[in-house]
Amino acid sequence: MSSPFTLHCTSSRSAARRGEVRTSHGIFQTPIFMPVGTQATVKGITPENLKELGAQIILANTYHLFVRPGHELIRDLGGLHSFMNWDHPILTDSGGFQIFSLRDLAKISEEGATFKSHLDGGMLFLSPEKVVAVQEDLGSDIMMCLDTCIPYPADRQEAFEATRLTGRWAKRSRAVHKNNDLLLFGIVQGGMYDDLRKMAVDELLEIGFDGYALGGLSVGEPIEMMREMTEKSAALLPVDSPRYLMGVGTPEDLVESVYRGIDMFDCVMPTRNARNGMLFTSRGRLVIKNAQYHDDSRPVDELCDCYTCRNYSRAYLRHLYMAREILSSHLNTVHNLHYFVNLMAGIRRAIEEDRFEIFRKEFYDLRKH
Repeated sequence: MSSPFTLHCTSSRSAARRGEVRTSHGIFQTPIFMPVGTQATVKGITPENLKELGAQIILANTYHLFVRPGHELIRDLGGLHSFMNWDHPILTDSGGFQIFSLRDLAKISEEGATFKSHLDGGMLFLSPEKVVAVQEDLGSDIMMCLDTCIPYPADRQEAFEATRLTGRWAKRSRAVHKNNDLLLFGIVQGGMYDDLRKMAVDELLEIGFDGYALGGLSVGEPIEMMREMTEKSAALLPVDSPRYLMGVGTPEDLVESVYRGIDMFDCVMPTRNARNGMLFTSRGRLVIKNAQYHDDSRPVDELCDCYTCRNYSRAYLRHLYMAREILSSHLNTVHNLHYFVNLMAGIRRAIEEDRFEIFRKEFYDLRKH
């Protein structure tokens, strides 16, 4: 099985990597941040906007699209790319994290997950085989195996049993994977236990996947623990496969995780925080509702060239937010996603020039002022 990943270069002073991933809808460059379009839309922004700000791949969610409008409908309308008018790569999360989030409504068994719909309370079932079939109907470029996300804290026995179940589900997922044009990634669980993470990696490598994701991180554990587990787990993964850290995170998390060898990221933070009036800037976070911005004529970030910063002042953005205007969410989302996409572009250039350590220092130095 040939890998879809090409490694171009590495940092001489860290585990940072620069590469690219080939998919049926094109190549994307790594390290990469994937805007989250859970329900076949990145909230508050159009696919055309996403292309303009440089997004190369987005994430949608199997669970949510399975529940509504249904994968058969999307399949019959030409697949997810046609349905949402996005002709670049799409990764679909398996729904494991949603089942984890809805665990009061779910029952996990060897066969899969039985749960109540968060929409109407109807009983639904997802097995590893069903999750692959749903994603093949959606036509996503990268599919994820169904996994059991482990909460924090979790005792060793709980983590061990959940990790072994994820491994058995991964084997079943690979067995029914029919469309080789669609990549399938395995998910490394193991909680906060080094040896269980290694056990999970060994099992997934024996099965063989197109890429490998780290799951069960950023679930409430201390930040230093998350970074330690990321570094140790990434070091176990093949050099010639893409490495994906699921559900992470802040700009600081992206920089630190690239430093530790991660290639791919997703998080709802830039879009969710945009709707709540929190903007990411080169100097840190800016809460636009604060009174100090009511007559501030400056852009959100004077180092940013996004559409929002080129055209609108902090005062205007504060006015929109306080007036609860829909345009507030749109302009804030354009800025936040541009910031994340541009941050990753800067990281890629720094790795190419073997100056990632300098980039990392400058990133933090700006935040001190």
